[in-house]
Amino acid sequence: MLTALIDYDSGNLHSAQKAFESMASDLSNEEVIVTKDPDMLRKADRIVLPGDGAFPACKAALSAKNGLFEALLEAVEVQGKPFLGICVGMQMMARFGHEYETTTGLNWVDGNIRPIKPTNPKLKIPHMGWNDLVITGDHPVLAGLKTGDHVYFVHSYQFEVEQAAQRLAHVDYAGEITAIVSSGNCIGTQFHPEKSQRNGLQLISNFLNWRP
Repeated sequence: MLTALIDYDSGNLHSAQKAFESMASDLSNEEVIVTKDPDMLRKADRIVLPGDGAFPACKAALSAKNGLFEALLEAVEVQGKPFLGICVGMQMMARFGHEYETTTGLNWVDGNIRPIKPTNPKLKIPHMGWNDLVITGDHPVLAGLKTGDHVYFVHSYQFEVEQAAQRLAHVDYAGEITAIVSSGNCIGTQFHPEKSQRNGLQLISNFLNWRP
């Protein structure tokens, strides 16, 4: 089985690659690659879209790679391959992002990306550091995780989900902040599982074993 982490020059993929390789090492015939090659997305069994930075820049960078965006759509929408979006990679699953300008997303989860506006003005933006999950949905990729588990965030914008069933978990930051979304063969985390120690590695392991 082949898991492809998409490299579209958005942030450092090193820690994500190492985390996925660590979890894949426990599985037989499991390979993890980092790739910019559209053909590798077509060959892969699972796809991961990480992301750091601003929504418009990440979407533009992904679309600018020759054939990569189209291969992603084919793999996920047509072939139904399991997909994991991380941080901005999750945000791009939305219908629209509203960071600096309105940008179309992948439209895999109903909702919009908007600025975090905590009701407590003393709370800083970005929302950065550890926070406790509140799990409200059931999903195979969440096996072994529970409400109260800590995960690591770094973001200034949040996913405002329109269908409650598509939001599997949130955290409290003077208001509810979406932490995990899902739809069909797609799941996304606002937090960084590769930086979330045991809980993040559990989620990665679950994803590698997931068969939608």
